Amino acid sequence: MKLTNKMTSAVIILCLVLFAYRPEITTASDDKQENEVRVFLNKLYRQRADVLIKRNTKQLENYYFNGSKVSKHAYHNEMNRTNYLNEWATKRSIKLVMADSDIRIIRLKLSNNTAKISLVQSLKIDYTYLNKYVPVQSFGIGTEHFITLKKIDNDWKVYKEWYLDPLNENPNKIAATEDGLSPSVSYKQELVDGQKYRRARAVEYANKYAGTAWGAGNNHRYNRKYADYSGRGGDCTNFASQVVGDEEEGGGLPKTGAWRYFFKKGGSEAWIRTDSFYNFILYSGYGKLLAKGHFRDMITPSTKYPNGAISHIQPGDLIGYIISGSDVDHFSVVVGFDDYGYPLVNSHSADRYRVPFDLGWDQYTNYLLVHIKD
Repeated sequence: MKLTNKMTSAVIILCLVLFAYRPEITTASDDKQENEVRVFLNKLYRQRADVLIKRNTKQLENYYFNGSKVSKHAYHNEMNRTNYLNEWATKRSIKLVMADSDIRIIRLKLSNNTAKISLVQSLKIDYTYLNKYVPVQSFGIGTEHFITLKKIDNDWKVYKEWYLDPLNENPNKIAATEDGLSPSVSYKQELVDGQKYRRARAVEYANKYAGTAWGAGNNHRYNRKYADYSGRGGDCTNFASQVVGDEEEGGGLPKTGAWRYFFKKGGSEAWIRTDSFYNFILYSGYGKLLAKGHFRDMITPSTKYPNGAISHIQPGDLIGYIISGSDVDHFSVVVGFDDYGYPLVNSHSADRYRVPFDLGWDQYTNYLLVHIKD
């Protein structure tokens, strides 16, 4: 039978009405499964935070599916990051005290007995020192997770998971200090704004917009004036540029033709690319390289730096990281020191808030200590 225009319209309207009412038929079932998934995820991430401190990784086994290689890989990643964090702490004479997790689910899609979720985790880690009494210190890490769960024998299990993990490093390749202690910087100066560089405001900006990391401000959101380059090679340099260059809230370094942000188009090459940004900061005269080298080079006394090069870094300065070769892979912003004197940094990709500057890197990492001139 040939449909007339009126009949076609009626069929379309009927389909739309039926589709609109369809969710109401499955709402109770969907709500039950969604609630199960949310409960599972909160338990999972709380348990993983607890394991980071207590190292009882077997407590996680029941959350994963032994019959799947990708699930085993996700489980072994949690074991590795636990080992890395604790080995790093041991090499710095640090005692990990407690970890606390908070998650925010961004998307959750259910299909039969499978759930696909994207979420962000804000992780707080408390620590203290073994060789010196200081109050408990805290730092925050924020990560975005893409996780698939499957319901097996009436229990939800992690089938696979991906996230950019700043602690996914080899625990056997952590740089050691000569005396087994953490580096300590005595920085007593009051943080003030200079004539060209508003150093105090730059640090405030870095703390406000440190994203999903525990401790960050702005409701754990980036500054929405700027594009997020996390899915396009990383947002760390874009964030560093904002910190030193934002006119309203940040350091306010003058923009140039090469280094600027176009609010309808995005950042220039020097604004968002690590190597271009590094070269611009040095050759523009906005900054100078204090030192380049491995971790031991940064903390070892020398003729030029009797207390080590790291002792000359200031809040509002930058640290670049080179994994191998000569290309810069990451930038962090120095935001201060803990009560022991350990230099702390903030960054994006992954999000860090007052994290010890070498945590998440290894003995082969080259550090670039960049001082921004006032």
